[in-house]
Amino acid sequence: MVSARLAPVARARIAKATPQFGSKRFAHDLIIQNNPRGGTPTPIIKHGPATGGRSSVSGHTVTVFGCTGFLGRYLVHKIAKLGTQVIVPYRDEDEKRHLRVMGDLGQIVPMEWDARNPDQIYECLKHSDAVYNLTGRDHETRNFKFEDVNVKAAGLIASVAAQAGVSRFFHVSHLNASPDSASAFYRSKYAGERAVRDAFPEATIARPAGMYGHEDWLLNAMAQYPILYKLNNGRTKILPVHVLDVAQALGIMLTAPLTSTASTFALAGPAVHTYNSLLNLVAAMTMNPPSTAPTVPKAVAKAFATVSNRALWWPTVNADEIERKYIDDFGVELMEAAAAEEKPSGWSVGDGNAKMVGIDGEAIKSWADLDMEPDHVEEHAIKFLRRYRAASNFDMPLEMGTLKPPKQYHVVP
Repeated sequence: MVSARLAPVARARIAKATPQFGSKRFAHDLIIQNNPRGGTPTPIIKHGPATGGRSSVSGHTVTVFGCTGFLGRYLVHKIAKLGTQVIVPYRDEDEKRHLRVMGDLGQIVPMEWDARNPDQIYECLKHSDAVYNLTGRDHETRNFKFEDVNVKAAGLIASVAAQAGVSRFFHVSHLNASPDSASAFYRSKYAGERAVRDAFPEATIARPAGMYGHEDWLLNAMAQYPILYKLNNGRTKILPVHVLDVAQALGIMLTAPLTSTASTFALAGPAVHTYNSLLNLVAAMTMNPPSTAPTVPKAVAKAFATVSNRALWWPTVNADEIERKYIDDFGVELMEAAAAEEKPSGWSVGDGNAKMVGIDGEAIKSWADLDMEPDHVEEHAIKFLRRYRAASNFDMPLEMGTLKPPKQYHVVP
């Protein structure tokens, strides 16, 4: 009986003697978020495991406009996994349904917004220390033109973020953004960069190439509509990049202010492909015969796209998309020149490339500055294309002939 009465006392003494690791705080748990435009620095305190995780708290609050798009969903997953509270604006109930798979432990906060309403934009970002703008439109509709989404909306979000005192702003453009491009989409992407930098001079701009992934409109479109990629006889050269690599790069930029603030990153794939080579890859992965679709003349394809885009209310191929099928990705000539000497691990802009600069003339950065190496499309294509196989060969294995080494973890300042 005496020992039973003394048990609580003994447990209390043991608890006092046992070190409470969770209650300690270290210097590296405190981050001072300096605002480049002045103002009081914001202290950010990290909680939880040092390696992060959904049960930890990174101290950041981030708003991701365009979170329901192809890239946005992967980016939200990347930064939320680090314990970051993410505000995910949505336009309507259809987009809100996509947000259900993102919610976890109260870290995902959905809010309704309108790209033309600055008050709603302010409500979405007023508590955030960083804002991502992933909104974009690669086809025009009756309500939104390229200018409305890629330029005006981007500039408005950046302007509201600057007025609200947001410390960091990230804008996603395109690798081929150019004021002289034959594509209206590429011209609007360049104008959007200009509008963002005018409103937020320290903004970080990312220029990814065409992305592939589970919900892409590249490999999946080639498997379903190969005739679109027979344009230009399939000779158009592109640098496809994995959407997870782009999302990872954007996540690193958030925690690397010295590297990314007021910088422009070109995020292209590690190897040059033509539409013909990708069509052959799709045929090999799906175990279907190569496409025998004819090559449609450019004028005929643009006329058909114009008529169908006006006659049907849902998105179809448009004339500007046809134009983009004839434009090579920027940097392919450098990749081809370097391939004669040694196969590049990624597109490096330091190899005599003086043509591509940032919107303000700054030097272009790439994967090496983020301590990353992008994956090749051959390493992942089977995961996206297996569903197009017949039942008789669905489970047949695929031998790549190469061993992919594990990636190392590094911290970028």
